Amino acid sequence: MSQLPPGFDLLTDDRDSAVLQLTGDWIQGQTHRDFQVLKDELCCLTAPELVVDGSRLGRWDSILMAFLLQSYNQCQEDNIRFTTRNLPDGVNQLLDVATAVPPHAPSAASSPPWYNALSPARLVNELRHHGREALAFLGELSIALWRLALGRANTRFSDFRQFCYQAGPDAFAIISLTSVLVGMILAYLGAVQLQQFGAEIYVADLVVIGMLREMGALMAAIVMAGRTGAAYAAQLGTMQGNEEIDAISTMGVSPMEFLVVPRLLALVVMMPLLTLYANLLGIIGGGIVAGGMGIAPLMFISEGESALGMHHLIVGLIKSVVFGLLIAVAGCRSGINSGRSSAAVGQAATEAVVTAIVYLIVADAAINIICQQLEI
Repeated sequence: MSQLPPGFDLLTDDRDSAVLQLTGDWIQGQTHRDFQVLKDELCCLTAPELVVDGSRLGRWDSILMAFLLQSYNQCQEDNIRFTTRNLPDGVNQLLDVATAVPPHAPSAASSPPWYNALSPARLVNELRHHGREALAFLGELSIALWRLALGRANTRFSDFRQFCYQAGPDAFAIISLTSVLVGMILAYLGAVQLQQFGAEIYVADLVVIGMLREMGALMAAIVMAGRTGAAYAAQLGTMQGNEEIDAISTMGVSPMEFLVVPRLLALVVMMPLLTLYANLLGIIGGGIVAGGMGIAPLMFISEGESALGMHHLIVGLIKSVVFGLLIAVAGCRSGINSGRSSAAVGQAATEAVVTAIVYLIVADAAINIICQQLEI
């Protein structure tokens, strides 16, 4: 059966109404004139009514209905009455259903004043909400870790091994870059002051102690917070949006044991190793700067070895374990408690990074104060 190409003509001979004459077969696979053509003609229309005439219409399907709905909506915007004649009964019925309820127009809610965000009541409510959420997460995590210690947790070793690879070897490149640069920065900062006293050799002490106690663990943790912590939040948030976490719970498996525990253990295990790697590269970066200052490599190594103390290394490793635990908790909590939309997943990833960095700074200060009191 031959098909006639779909088309339309806008007849404006009558001053009181314009006629939209439909012709041809409006079916899938046929190419018809773009609606923008009719839209431009309707903008110049002076008649108060548009009559759609289907007397020359052939076969039709959803293509015609989409075109008619666009025409109807455009007439509503231009305050033009929309009527039909000689259209098939099915078209009229579908059009009545599609136009029975006006489209929802969201009310333009006025944005609250900026100072509302600083109101004490709102701050207290947000603090209470986040505190309750954090306590519930930590309680469930503690139960999951206790079941893991008893050997009854639904935690797979294959998942733990995969997350170890993601948090460890996959992060070597960015850890290498940042660690070398941080070591060079420490050496430059120390050199500016030490050169005034002719004590450039003590740059080695500054770099070694600074990397072992502070900068190695802290910079590795900040990188992992932006890299792995955000990834955990995005992964779990996407699973929340896809209702995968609900499906896991329906099967009687704890999401904490199956999803959170392997991620947390992987980051806690890999953080000390990454910190040792960052310490080594940071010292190398400081040695490069020291070489540029005229300090021989053997002199730098000898002075650095005298400053190297086991207590400095242990403090840095303790920090790395605590930092890894905090990053995993912040990322997994944001992902598990995420909403189900794409915007909520992005917000969860952002919240994970910000929360983890705040945790790191507070924990770092607390550990330094404790070490100071214990004279470590």
